[in-house]
Amino acid sequence: MEAARVAVLGDLGRLTRLARTAVEEAGSRRGGAELVGSWSAAGDGLIERALSSCLSDPTRAVWVGTVDDQVMGLSVCSGPEGQSGQLHLFFVEPGARGVGVGESMLNKVIGWLQARGCTGLDVPVLPGDRNTKQFFEGASMVARLLVMHRPL
Repeated sequence: MEAARVAVLGDLGRLTRLARTAVEEAGSRRGGAELVGSWSAAGDGLIERALSSCLSDPTRAVWVGTVDDQVMGLSVCSGPEGQSGQLHLFFVEPGARGVGVGESMLNKVIGWLQARGCTGLDVPVLPGDRNTKQFFEGASMVARLLVMHRPL
């Protein structure tokens, strides 16, 4: 059964592996290098420290998505009161996609942001990533900004 729960320090090793996989997956797509930036070159130690910091930061929330109590997804967001929240990291293992893990985590994100008095939720999605775009559209989200770029 799929579910989502608040991440705890004991999840840190699994969170680090999921984040590394997310960075590698995003970095291989069009626009991904800009999205993941220095994360792509960062070692697992830096990713682990960043996630550990998020776990102890009251302005951020970290959830894990589970299937039969096995951690299969990760989400990290922030949400200043009265502003739109930001989804900084949202990833589900490929084998656990399409079964409700992402939906469970997104529901936790939305509930947390609503409780903080946030006005919305912004999520970066890479161009050409139709599956992710369709997932968020299925959650009543719409594209409101496209950023065009030309390398010089």
